[in-house]
Amino acid sequence: MVTVDTGFWLALANRNDSYHQKAVTVLANVNEPLITTCSVVTETCYLLLKTMGNHAQVSFINNFFIGGFTVFDLQPHHGRRICELMEKYADLPMDLADASLVVLAENLGHGRILSIDFRDFNTYRWKNHHPFQNLMLWDN
Repeated sequence: MVTVDTGFWLALANRNDSYHQKAVTVLANVNEPLITTCSVVTETCYLLLKTMGNHAQVSFINNFFIGGFTVFDLQPHHGRRICELMEKYADLPMDLADASLVVLAENLGHGRILSIDFRDFNTYRWKNHHPFQNLMLWDN
């Protein structure tokens, strides 16, 4: 499974986004299921509604309902790790959505991600020392 961040979803949805074509091309070459977190879904819906209107967020959620991606189920015990991560990366700062994606990577056992947040996901480490592999950096 490949993890997906908010910025990727936004780029994919918005033809005027500078990363739109790259997102479309990279997604066409990903032959694995996509997974994200509820925090990312919430952030994505909010930003889609704010920037593109209700239709964009409804289309995104419909994509979830038809099986376009899976949502990882954060559990109460993940809260401690999320707080640790937010404190560790406070200088960026790290938000809940990003922290949830680090927890997801730790649960998946890999850091393959689709994100346009290059600085942060180049800095974050899952299990404290493993770097993310941002598939948006592939040369296509």
